[in-house]
Amino acid sequence: MPPHRSSTASARAGSARQATAQPTARPRTIDVVPRPRPGTAAPRRGGGSPVRGGGGGRPPRGVRTGARARMAFLTVVVLLVLAVFTGRLVWVQGIRGDAIAAEAREKRMTSFEVLGARGEITDAEGRPLAMSVERYDISVNQRQVGEFTSTGTPEVPDGAAGVAERLAPLLGKSPAEVGGMLVGDRQFRYIAKNVEPSVAREIRALKLPGIQIDKVAERVYPNGDLAGNVIGFVNSSGVGLEGLERSLDERLAGSPGEETYERGRKGQPIPGGYSAGSPAQQGDSVQLTILSDLQFKAQEALSAAVASTGADGGTVVVLDTRTGEVLALADSGSVDPNNPGDSTGGSLASSVSDVFEPGSTGKVITMAAALDAGLVTPLTQFEVPYTYTTENGETFKDSHEHGLLRLTTTGVLAESSNTGTVMIGQNLPQQTRHDYLAKFGFGSRTGIELPGESPGILRSWETWDSWDRRSKLAVLFGQAVSVTALQATQVFATIANGGVRVQPHIIKGWTAADGTYTPEPAAPTTQVVSPQTAATVLTMMESVVDDGTGGSAAIPGYRVAGKTGTAQNWVSGHQGITASFIGVAPVDSPRIAVSVILHNPRTSIYGGTVAAPVFRDVAGFALGELGVAPSGSQAQLFPTTW
Repeated sequence: MPPHRSSTASARAGSARQATAQPTARPRTIDVVPRPRPGTAAPRRGGGSPVRGGGGGRPPRGVRTGARARMAFLTVVVLLVLAVFTGRLVWVQGIRGDAIAAEAREKRMTSFEVLGARGEITDAEGRPLAMSVERYDISVNQRQVGEFTSTGTPEVPDGAAGVAERLAPLLGKSPAEVGGMLVGDRQFRYIAKNVEPSVAREIRALKLPGIQIDKVAERVYPNGDLAGNVIGFVNSSGVGLEGLERSLDERLAGSPGEETYERGRKGQPIPGGYSAGSPAQQGDSVQLTILSDLQFKAQEALSAAVASTGADGGTVVVLDTRTGEVLALADSGSVDPNNPGDSTGGSLASSVSDVFEPGSTGKVITMAAALDAGLVTPLTQFEVPYTYTTENGETFKDSHEHGLLRLTTTGVLAESSNTGTVMIGQNLPQQTRHDYLAKFGFGSRTGIELPGESPGILRSWETWDSWDRRSKLAVLFGQAVSVTALQATQVFATIANGGVRVQPHIIKGWTAADGTYTPEPAAPTTQVVSPQTAATVLTMMESVVDDGTGGSAAIPGYRVAGKTGTAQNWVSGHQGITASFIGVAPVDSPRIAVSVILHNPRTSIYGGTVAAPVFRDVAGFALGELGVAPSGSQAQLFPTTW
């Protein structure tokens, strides 16, 4: 075996070390691995067979197998993920695309109701008594207010404080007051209601986050308390609560519409997004028979009379005798519909809801019944004492003590004699007395369109025998029966209209949203007494003004007929007096019937003293407003004495 190269190297190394005088070292043996020839495997150290199948620089077989497994696994995972995403994409975009898109849009949709404008209430000449005006409610989404930034304005802070600084001057409030309403977690809260359009435009221009502006219709009454007892008022939602606003609510109220749109994150409409809706419909407008100027005069005269006499309250009614139209309906303490909570009055329209004994004005019915039945004529003669006792032992007396009076039937009415009226009316059967009272409208509602009308009190004639013995005779002069002011006025309008009772009404016609006007049908009528009887009674009542207890009701230039009244009343268990005067003018061509009712006047209990002057003022004004010419004939009166 040839020597190793390592021996020669060692020898050379040793010679060198000896030359340098180094100590002798023990020779080391170094194994040199021969370089493999091309195509042969390098021997492993320590001998042994070379590794077969190996290539130069390749990893072992185990390493390669593990890497391939991991790659395969990752590939499968990626493919599965892609498959899931692809499947989800197909599900979302293909199979469920339309449904999901619709669901998403539905979540972006917002809807709100648009109120229809309420119809107007006008007087007979078209002057507005109640109307709806454009107003705006300002509200806030408190969760969004914090997004406000002052855009570099140093004097205006960010957030709710900055919004309050901007809003407060426009709303007439302090920043602290407004700020307190902006802070919180509520998505809706009112800041101000019924803001005018000019203010709403300024607020909208600020583009404040979370501040919402909604259009509403506010109900306003431009004439304050004028006819407030008739008109009534609405609540904060625009629903009628009292008066005509209540009784006509269904027709006055408009039909609400709806608006739907896609909203953004802050609630703003998305430009180009879905938008749809149905328009609101305006309610119908109603025209009343009331004349505003006459209504004002009636309220003014009534208020003055209540104040001057110290009365607890009162009523003035003006009726058109031909048509039954209510031209004025005044009640003391009339409510201002703009501020109904400030009213100190009682019921809104006591003229149709409160009842009282008519007193001597009821004698007109007794005279009409006796004349219509043929029991008397205007000239029938009576000896009338101060006191009179009937066959059943009841004693009646007149308001003033007097000796034996020789009066005609006309004189009995003119002097308003209780004893004379009983002497005439006691010959009427009980059923006849009742029937005439009922035919003139007592005991039943007139049918006027106002809510809360009372029918009054008229007991069935079959029960009269079970009354106390006095009451069935007291009905002859207006006691033991109760009526409203409107019912009492209706009696005189019937006499003035030839004995034909026309149903009182306060609605003249309706105007639809498209401007179409529809007048109300003619009011129902009832023939109560013959035209001749009505004309006779009207002439007899003229004597009351010319030569009787109603002299203070005379109107210069016009012939006036009427009747005074004084009756006891009971309010809350306390006895009082109702003083009244009801009259007709002009007698030669009747146009109006006017009643003046005062409850518990302190200066006098007599209607001729406290109520007749009010009649003169109101009726005289009404004749002028209606353009009624002065009377063109002289009165031909019946004698009152014999």
